[in-house]
Amino acid sequence: MKTKMQLDLSLVLNALSDPTRRLILLRLRKRECRCSEFADLGPKTRLSYHFAFLEKAGLVTIRKEGVGKYLSLAQETAEANFPGLLQSVLRATRA
Repeated sequence: MKTKMQLDLSLVLNALSDPTRRLILLRLRKRECRCSEFADLGPKTRLSYHFAFLEKAGLVTIRKEGVGKYLSLAQETAEANFPGLLQSVLRATRA
């Protein structure tokens, strides 16, 4: 039986305040993506910072496969902690 991961609201809101991180989350809402698929959003070092920040906030999971890294949206975790928040932010980002 899984236990609910507790997310820190301040950290989540800080993660969601950045436009680049919101675009990353928006792309992840449909499927898991390789980190390299976000190259159009900035240099590798800046993207690595954003990926790590999103993971620390509990909004994404990162898995390694060979030399590649894959990001997934942790939608269930976000929804369990803050119902409707992530979906509202993603809707506003799309608009």
